[in-house]
Amino acid sequence: MRLFVTGIGTDVGKTLAAAILTEALEADYWKPIQSGNIQTEDAMTVWSLISNNRTHIHKEAYSFREPASPHLAAALENTVIDMDAVKCPATDKHLVIEGAGGILVPLNDKDFVIDLAKRFDAEVILVIRNYLGCINHSLLSIDYLRQHHYKLKGLVLNGDFDADVKRIICTHAAVPVIAEIPELPEINKEAVKRYAESLHLQEVLL
Repeated sequence: MRLFVTGIGTDVGKTLAAAILTEALEADYWKPIQSGNIQTEDAMTVWSLISNNRTHIHKEAYSFREPASPHLAAALENTVIDMDAVKCPATDKHLVIEGAGGILVPLNDKDFVIDLAKRFDAEVILVIRNYLGCINHSLLSIDYLRQHHYKLKGLVLNGDFDADVKRIICTHAAVPVIAEIPELPEINKEAVKRYAESLHLQEVLL
């Protein structure tokens, strides 16, 4: 099984969600394209948050210094992202793939981040963060995924949601909420392991 973790925007908790999924499934993890934070890239963050010894962290296809949209970060390094160069790693385990930013973040002049999910035949996990405007961003993202025939596996709700906000999103989404991540006082390996174990994701996802 391949799961593509994307979000309704930037900084919504994709990496935390990816770490929890990776830990729960003892899956491999891959971030195909990294922009910014070269010293503390998302793959290193996930590695620092998981406890199992089965996960393998696969190397990015592209890694750029500038914390910007991948197409811009690439241009600043005189590079154009070539989709044919982004090859899914071979593994006999489940694979958690983390996108960059939201679903329509451009990779080049014609491809978007979410195009990777279809390219790798991966099911989509949409991460939603609770903030003013999240309903609009969530429903637009869900509508796009449906209109373009992506396999939307489920939602991850990150943060403490007002009940009515959650109700509206879930009613219109009509897909399972596979995890609700509360505001964690500290994000560390112990918290991720404890939370991953409590979700029973093997039963929910497989």
